[in-house]
Amino acid sequence: MTNFDDSIELKSGVTLRNRLVMSPMTTEQSFFNGTVTRGEIEYYADRATGLGAIITGAANVQDGGKGWQGELSIAHDTMIPELTELASAIHARGTKAFVQIFHAGRMTNRATLSGEQTVSASAVAAPRPGAETPRAMTIAEIHATVRAFGDATRRAIQAGFDGVELHGANTYLLQQFFSPHSNRRTDEYGGDVSGRYRFIGEVLDSVFAAVDQYADRSFVVGYRVSPEEFEEPGIRFDDTLWLLGQLRDSRLDYVHISLNSYDRVARSDDYQDRPIIAYVHEALQGKLPLIGVGGVRTRQDVNNVLQDAEMVAVGQQLLYDPTWAVKLAQGADDAMLSVPFKEAVEFVPLNTPLYNFAAARYRGRVNI
Repeated sequence: MTNFDDSIELKSGVTLRNRLVMSPMTTEQSFFNGTVTRGEIEYYADRATGLGAIITGAANVQDGGKGWQGELSIAHDTMIPELTELASAIHARGTKAFVQIFHAGRMTNRATLSGEQTVSASAVAAPRPGAETPRAMTIAEIHATVRAFGDATRRAIQAGFDGVELHGANTYLLQQFFSPHSNRRTDEYGGDVSGRYRFIGEVLDSVFAAVDQYADRSFVVGYRVSPEEFEEPGIRFDDTLWLLGQLRDSRLDYVHISLNSYDRVARSDDYQDRPIIAYVHEALQGKLPLIGVGGVRTRQDVNNVLQDAEMVAVGQQLLYDPTWAVKLAQGADDAMLSVPFKEAVEFVPLNTPLYNFAAARYRGRVNI
């Protein structure tokens, strides 16, 4: 069995010192324009020791792709100096630094976009309370967004990051193009799975073109995917297996499955004999390493994930227990935070934006 402290060399040539990765999490710590803050840099630095890599929270590649206030941005060259500071702070702990890049698509609102209408593959609102109906992107806008992912990759390279992760999960734009719920297009970007995949494929081409042109060192490209949608129509697990087949044969360094629990079972009756992660791992055929995630808090959780994945992403546990990876390495399991996170938010030191975000999530309360 793979051990968490084994190193791993990815296809691009980048080597992680161990199999532990900090999962990308929303923290709402950036300035209003998406520039990295000093508190944000300290937040990542405080959690970097003992990890193989940190994946930052989502960074928008275009202003129109901003999903929430306090979100990181990689949409302009003016962001590069602070992004460089962030990457350097993570590197100072001996850890690789990846930045997750995305576009929110219909999963945002006019207030966040300073009055601009949201955009998506089609003019179909998300099935959630208060969701606004987006405008279908024009072909020119699609091409511009494809280029924006490539430009964001260039900025990540210039800022000193070791890689980017494409956020194709959590119902954001990449997933919206693949989903039959949000994509009702009748042109070359819609229709069957091949048409709905076209945008993803072009984004991958744009990202790798930027790597080939600008990277003066080995540079990682990963992809995060959500396995199923609840919408009708929506992405079903068979669709995801088809998508994994495309990703499996690409230049990607890894696939990162998005799950709230690593032992979650698929909704489809045809895939309930094993957890989703096991089917995904099998579908990758050993051609790409898989990052497993979902409720990892203990040594046993880590070992369980590594039964069906090459790496383990840890999210909320690291948010409230910044030295968790060090404790794991030192065998100090009894010192790991074990209380519910809704209790931890009240006594773990967090800066004001992060505390307000977490308190609103767990307690329904925000400081004014």
